[in-house]
Amino acid sequence: MRFAIALISIFLLGGNSGTALTRELRSQQGKSAESLPSDPELARARGLVEKAELDAAEGAVRRYITRHPQSSEGHFLLGLIYFRQIQSQARSIGMHLVPGELPSAVIDAGARDAKVRASLAAFTEGGKFGRPSAFDLKIVSLDYILLADYSSADKWLTLSVQWDPSDAEAWYYLGRTKYNENRFEEAIQVFQKCLDLRPDYVPAADGLGLSQAGLGQSVEAILSLQKAISMQENLAQKTPEPYIDLGDLLNQQARFEEALPLLQQAVTIAPRNIRAHEVLGKAYLNLNRLPEARHELEVAVSIDPDLSVLHYLLGQIYRKQGHLEKAKSELERFQALKSKEAPPKSGMQ
Repeated sequence: MRFAIALISIFLLGGNSGTALTRELRSQQGKSAESLPSDPELARARGLVEKAELDAAEGAVRRYITRHPQSSEGHFLLGLIYFRQIQSQARSIGMHLVPGELPSAVIDAGARDAKVRASLAAFTEGGKFGRPSAFDLKIVSLDYILLADYSSADKWLTLSVQWDPSDAEAWYYLGRTKYNENRFEEAIQVFQKCLDLRPDYVPAADGLGLSQAGLGQSVEAILSLQKAISMQENLAQKTPEPYIDLGDLLNQQARFEEALPLLQQAVTIAPRNIRAHEVLGKAYLNLNRLPEARHELEVAVSIDPDLSVLHYLLGQIYRKQGHLEKAKSELERFQALKSKEAPPKSGMQ
C-alpha cells in the first residue's frame, strides 16, 4: 500500500503560504539558539519569502551571502528559498511532491532533485557557521523525504521534535517517515503524539490507520480511517486520502461493494488524483463491472501515461472485454515501463 498522504500534502502545498508562512518564520525567533538577524537586507529577503516573491528573495540572499559568506542565517534562508521554489512549482500545477505521484510528463524530476540538493547544500554550509533552528531541521528533513532518503529524514526530524516538541506538523512528518521505513509501531506512537497536539489533524489520523494496517490491525485501522473521514465532515475542502486508503483496505479484504462509495467520493473530491481512479478501477474490476473499471483506468492513464501499473490493469480489462489487440498493446507498454523502473524501496512511496 502506498502512503497516500501526500508528502508535502495539503499542509505543505497550501498551508505554509501567506500568513501561515509568516507565522512560521517569525516563530523561529523563540526557537533558534540565535535570534533572527537584524540586518535590513536579510529582513527584506525574508519579507519577499513571506510574499512568495521567491526569485527576488533568492537574488537578495545571494547578494547578501557574497558579502557575508559566513552568515549561517543567510545560508539557512537560501536553503528555505530553494525548498519553497520546489513547492511553488508543484503548487502551480496543482500536484503533490511525493516521489511516484507526479506525472513524469508534467515535472522534471531531475531538475527538482537538483534543486532539493541545492537546498541541502545551503543548509549544510550554514551549519558550518551557526546552529539551525528546529524549523530549519524540518525543512532539511522534507528535502530528504523528497529524495526518498527516509533514514536521513528520520534523523533530522527526530532532532527537530526534540528541539520543538510542540510542532505537530513535524511529528506528522516523522510518523510518515517511520512508516516508509516499515517501523509501524514507532509510527503509531508518533502519529498519536501528533494527534495529542492537534486532535483534528486529518493526515495524522490517516497515517495512524495506515500504520495499524501495516501491523495487520485491520479493525483498529478501519476505525482510525473512518475517524479521519469524519474529521472532515463539516469541512468545505476535504482531502481524498482517507477515503482512498479505507477503500484500498476494504478492497484488500474483498469488500468491494463497501469500498465503492468511499472511492467514488475520493474521485469527486479530487478528480485528478491518479490513485483514486486506480483503486476505484480495481474495485470495479473485481466486481466485473468492466465498463466502469475501464473508464477509471483510462482516466488515470490520461493523467499519467507513464505509470506502469495502470497499463497492466487496463490490459486486464481489455482482455476481459475481448479487445485482445488493445490488451496486448497495454501489456507491452507495462513491460516497457516496468523495465525502466528502479527497484522498489521499502515502505510507502
